[in-house]
Amino acid sequence: MDLPDNIEEYLNFARKYGASDLHLTTGAKPHWRLNGVLSPIWEEASLIDLEKSNAYIEQLLNDERRESLLGQGHVDFAYNVGVDRYRVSLVKHRLGYGMVFRTIEVKAKTLSELGVHSQAFLDLCKYQNGIILVTGSMGMGKSSTMAALVEEVNQTRQDHILTLEDPVEFVYQSAKSQINQREIPIHTASFPRALKAALRQDPDVIVVGEMRDLETISLALTAAETGHLVIATLHTSSATSTLDRIMDVFPVEQREQIRMMLAESLRGVFCQQLIPKADGSGRAIAYELMLNNPAIANCIREGKTYMLRGVIQVSKNEGMQLMDEALDELSKANIISKEDFDFRVVDKDTYTGVNPANPAS
Repeated sequence: MDLPDNIEEYLNFARKYGASDLHLTTGAKPHWRLNGVLSPIWEEASLIDLEKSNAYIEQLLNDERRESLLGQGHVDFAYNVGVDRYRVSLVKHRLGYGMVFRTIEVKAKTLSELGVHSQAFLDLCKYQNGIILVTGSMGMGKSSTMAALVEEVNQTRQDHILTLEDPVEFVYQSAKSQINQREIPIHTASFPRALKAALRQDPDVIVVGEMRDLETISLALTAAETGHLVIATLHTSSATSTLDRIMDVFPVEQREQIRMMLAESLRGVFCQQLIPKADGSGRAIAYELMLNNPAIANCIREGKTYMLRGVIQVSKNEGMQLMDEALDELSKANIISKEDFDFRVVDKDTYTGVNPANPAS
C-alpha cells in the first residue's frame, strides 16, 4: 500500500477516527494510538523510508524548528491544520526521524465532560492563592484536566490568567478573565525566566505547563505563597509520590522550609490515569484526589508522607479519593477489565475489583 504524501491526510484521518496520537517513524509502518492502544493504521502499509520521512519533516519545519532539530536532535511545537491543533514532537534517531502528533481538542472540555464528577476538585478554582497540582504519566490527559480548570476560572472569575506552556496546546478565548498565553521557548527562554517575569505582569492565576526542575518548582511555590493561584503539572502517579518528588529536588538543608511552604500553600493534588474501557469504546478516567486539610498539612510539615494514604482514605466525606478506590469502582462496574485493574491497583488485599453481586465479573 502506498503511503500518503501529505502530513495533513494522516492528521485528518487520525482525528476522524478518534486517535489520540499519530506516530510516523522512519523504518516502521504508520501507527496511531486508539483508545490507549498503539497499533498500525494499516496492516498492509509500506514502511516509511528515509526519503518519505524527510519529505514529511520538510512539511513541518520552518527555519527556527530546523535549527533546533539539527542542533539539538529534537524539537517540540504546536501545529495547526485549519482549526484543528496538534502537539508535535520530532526527534532524530538511528534510522532517520521519529514524528509524534498529539491531537488537541479544539475547545477545552469541562471536568464533567472529562468524566471527573468532583465538586471538591472544582471548588479548588475558588482559591485566590496556593498551588493546585495535576499529575500523571505521559499521555494520561493532564493537559485536558488543567485546561478544564483554566476555563472554569476564565468563565467564573474576573482575573488575569497567565499560562506558561511548552508548547501552547489549548487556545483560550478570554471570557470574564483576561488570558495571556506564553510559549517556551518562542516567547521566553525557559520556565524559570517566564515565572520571574510573570510576577511583574499582575497575574491572579499562573498556569505552569510542567514543573521540571528545582528552580521552576521553587519559583512556583513562591508565587503560590505570595498571593497567586498556581496550577501546575508533574509526572507523578500518586499524591504521596508527588510530594516526595517535590521534596527530592531540593537540597537537604532546604527541605524543612519547603515542607512548611507546601503545608501552607498546597490546595490539592489530582492524580489521573486513562484506562481502556472493557468494551473497547474508549478510555475511562481514574483519579486520586488529595485536599489539604489540617491532617494532610501536619503530615507534610512532619515529613510523614507515608501517612497520606491513610488520611485520604478516612477523608472521603471531604471529597478525597485514593486511586485504588477509583480503580475498584470502575472494575466492579465492568467499565475496565479485571486484568487492567490488577495491573494498576496497589493494595490488592483491600481492593479486589470484584462485584460481590456478580463474582464472575
